[in-house]
Amino acid sequence: METHTLQELLLDTMPRWHYWIAKPFKSLLDDGVSLGMYYCIQVLRQHGDTMTMSELAGAVHCSKQQMTRTVERLAGCGFVERMPAPADRRLIRLRLTQSGIDYIGRFLEEDCAYYRDLIRSLTPQQQQEPYGSRYTRHTRFHT
Repeated sequence: METHTLQELLLDTMPRWHYWIAKPFKSLLDDGVSLGMYYCIQVLRQHGDTMTMSELAGAVHCSKQQMTRTVERLAGCGFVERMPAPADRRLIRLRLTQSGIDYIGRFLEEDCAYYRDLIRSLTPQQQQEPYGSRYTRHTRFHT
């Protein structure tokens, strides 16, 4: 696929992605839980072990200063705990708490239900159509 064609498809997809995926996704987050907090919880869950603030900041592509604020909020919600590293007490490691694990599990159940319903609302023909055959570059997005 040519770069120009791929670029057009990506740019055409963005409004639909926002409407069907991103906006509903954000609305499913609990009050007080930002998208950045969700990303951190997921990274910690997938990592399965403790991480330093620097490791987590690198994994979610944010600054250490922003990570400090995000971790403060996560700790305030009871989703993470800070633990001093045994070898160097100045180094703080982060661990997902049971509350954080429960939150992400509950969120994924609700999230999956939303997208399952979205897919079920499409006709079999709509589910099988490739993106390009339904929309042209100049077509506005309609539900």
